[in-house]
Amino acid sequence: MASSRADGQDFINEVATIRMIHRVNVMQLIRFCAKGSKRALIYDFMPNGSLDQHIFPEKQGNISFSLEKMYEISLGIARGIEYLHQGVSNFGLVKSYPVDHSIVSLTTARGTRGYMAPELLYQNIGGVLYKANVYNFGMLLMEMAGKRRNLNDFAEHSGQIYFPTWIYDQLSEGKDIEIEYATEGGKELSRKPIIVALWCIQLMPSDRPSMNKVLEMLEENVEILHIPPRPLLTPQELYVKQKKSQKSGETKYREC
Repeated sequence: MASSRADGQDFINEVATIRMIHRVNVMQLIRFCAKGSKRALIYDFMPNGSLDQHIFPEKQGNISFSLEKMYEISLGIARGIEYLHQGVSNFGLVKSYPVDHSIVSLTTARGTRGYMAPELLYQNIGGVLYKANVYNFGMLLMEMAGKRRNLNDFAEHSGQIYFPTWIYDQLSEGKDIEIEYATEGGKELSRKPIIVALWCIQLMPSDRPSMNKVLEMLEENVEILHIPPRPLLTPQELYVKQKKSQKSGETKYREC
């Protein structure tokens, strides 16, 4: 924040925009503080605590929400983001990054590790636009539906360390999704957001749906939804995949 243009004027302008937002699905900004390079936003008090306490009730006393409740909350979050995309044209991190940088360092990139869109680090795959928020939502939705963290270094099997790719393999192989404490109806409410989340976390921003489309998919029958391509983590993985595809194509051509 210290290097913001006009000595923090960008921050003040964006705070002024946020304070004008009054929406049931968006928390109300109460106050803000700006002193030197330090910035703070003060929102409404959340009597039920933060969402992660209910997704991962690791501490005693925290209540794990049902999949039905998680689905209801995910719809509310999606509606809030979709409203911001429609009503606030520069919502998100778009103006935080210069367009002439192909790679953004981890010290420059802003966001929570594990939720940041890849274009925040590798701008050669696409500009930092509203689709970065779609990626953020997809990673959160994946954890809400699976009731486990996307990155788990202590997973029982190495293939389960990164949950999105493991659950994709389960879906593509036609296996049942086993979610703890899920009822029969809850299993469908888990499968649907997982498929939607997989669309949201596609590597290329152009392959991700808009938040309006995300809402449509969340409200559709799960049988209508198609499983997207396997999510990739970095542009390097995409390059390797393309090279393998080209090599396979050349082999087939020679065989013909």
